[in-house]
Order: sequence, then structure tokens, then C-alpha cells
Amino acid sequence: MNIVALIIQLASGAVGGNLAGALLKKFSLGTVGNSIVGILGGGLGGQLLGMLGVGGAGATGGALDVGSIISSIAGGGVGGGVLMAIIGVIRSAFKKSG
Repeated sequence: MNIVALIIQLASGAVGGNLAGALLKKFSLGTVGNSIVGILGGGLGGQLLGMLGVGGAGATGGALDVGSIISSIAGGGVGGGVLMAIIGVIRSAFKKSG
């Protein structure tokens, strides 16, 4: 595992979570909530892509080249945004029922 790739995934996950929160204001968890959920989603998304061999630290055997950096950013950002949206939808559903 490459720690630099993981840091890139976590940071881009935070950005992705906040970007998704800005675009989906109805499901936003607030800046701190979006960041925390985005970091979790970024780590999960980036690692999932790495395990699938699509990119990140797993595809290049730990080497950090331009392709793995870009895939870490993309995987982390998308993972952060998707997890933030999922958590936001669940939170919104519980607010309506309760």
C-alpha cells in the first residue's frame, strides 16, 4: 500500500464530499459532515478501484506515477461524493419519517 496514494484519495474524497454537498444542497450534511463522510468514501472508493486493478496504489505495485495519481484523485473524489449522497439520502429519509 502506498501511503501517498491513500492521502491523495482521502483529500480528494473530502473535496468530492463537499462538492456533492454543494450540488445536492437538500442532502448536504454541512461542511464538516460532508468532509468526514467524503474522507471515508474517498478511502473506500480509492481502495476499491485499487483492488479491482483499475488504478490507485494497487495497479502499479506501489509506484506513484501520473496515471496512479489521477486515478487516486478520481476514485477518491467519486467515492467521497457517492458516499456523501448516500448518507444524505438516508438522513433525509429518516428526517421525513421521524
